[in-house]
Amino acid sequence: MYAHQSLQDLIFLMFYGGTTVLALLAALYLWLRRSNAIAPDVNPPKVLRCCTAAFFMAVVLSHVWWFALGFYWLTDDRLVRNITAVALDHVTLVPLAMAMLLRMLQDRHRRFWPWVLTQIPIVVLAFIGIAKHDEFYGLEMLHYWEVTVMVVFVAHYVYALIRYGRWLHDNYADLEHKEVWQSLLFVVIILIIYEIYTTNPGEIVREYLAQANTIFIIVFLLWRVETLQQLEEVIDETITDCDDEPKSASVAVPSNIGALLHDFCETPKLYLLHDLTLTQLSEIVGTNRTYLSCYFAQQGITYNAYINRLRIEHFERIYNESSSLMRPITANQLAYESGFKSYSTFATAFKLFKGQTVTDWMKSQNLQK
Repeated sequence: MYAHQSLQDLIFLMFYGGTTVLALLAALYLWLRRSNAIAPDVNPPKVLRCCTAAFFMAVVLSHVWWFALGFYWLTDDRLVRNITAVALDHVTLVPLAMAMLLRMLQDRHRRFWPWVLTQIPIVVLAFIGIAKHDEFYGLEMLHYWEVTVMVVFVAHYVYALIRYGRWLHDNYADLEHKEVWQSLLFVVIILIIYEIYTTNPGEIVREYLAQANTIFIIVFLLWRVETLQQLEEVIDETITDCDDEPKSASVAVPSNIGALLHDFCETPKLYLLHDLTLTQLSEIVGTNRTYLSCYFAQQGITYNAYINRLRIEHFERIYNESSSLMRPITANQLAYESGFKSYSTFATAFKLFKGQTVTDWMKSQNLQK
């Protein structure tokens, strides 16, 4: 809530204007550029790209109306000015931020309109506050309502994010450019910025901090959008997703799935293929994804864990073969030949399955020879 002090600070105004221009350029970039600059090999979701561009434009408009209200309109009525600006932020920035977060989760189509409806009381409270010239209704009640909505949304999003993580592990062999745990960081930053904006009585330090945080959000979202891979068509929610034991136990899984996996996946080494999905494997094996998903659930593993185990076993075999033949050995190259797209993913999976790091395992193998 910008005070006269900040509006007279030339350096702050330059910083403020620079943040506005950065948001505008980011919005135009996402709207107009068809290919990625950050990760050219990644094809991000188009809807997410559009939502993020719209959010950046809302940031631009927010900066414009805060400046206009501070300099040219309602300059003598600070209460009405702040109520108007805060309400405008709530009905633009907040819903668009929610839309972005929900569009990052690609396991199912999630309804967005209920969260839009939660912004209606904001408009009502703003009108009451302006009509009565009452700070309690205009700012305090508005603030309490939005905090409640955001807390409920964050709780809902954390739950959805946990389910999304399970869905990824149940359906994808490679998780690079797919996981969105970083979105929780974005949620935290959004809440911090919200508190700074709504509780800021005009201290210049906090106004600088608010602009710095906005720049961080712009950079973070550009990176997140351009590095998040568009996934396959969303699976019908009516299909059983065996993500818990009672449900998986109720599905009559054919008894020959283990043998089919051995014949059509393990023997021909399909696990070496990058981005082999559960749906693709089920088609190759000759069953459906529900049976295959429930088979893994009944084995107490995920599809991702099954593929990673086969890849690690393959890594062990080719490492020992190369070592016995005295060939130059590079763990990074062997990991890639074993089906892993990145060494960091391989190292994490290896330690999880073997209980020791790749380096320690290689040393132990050398000592045995």
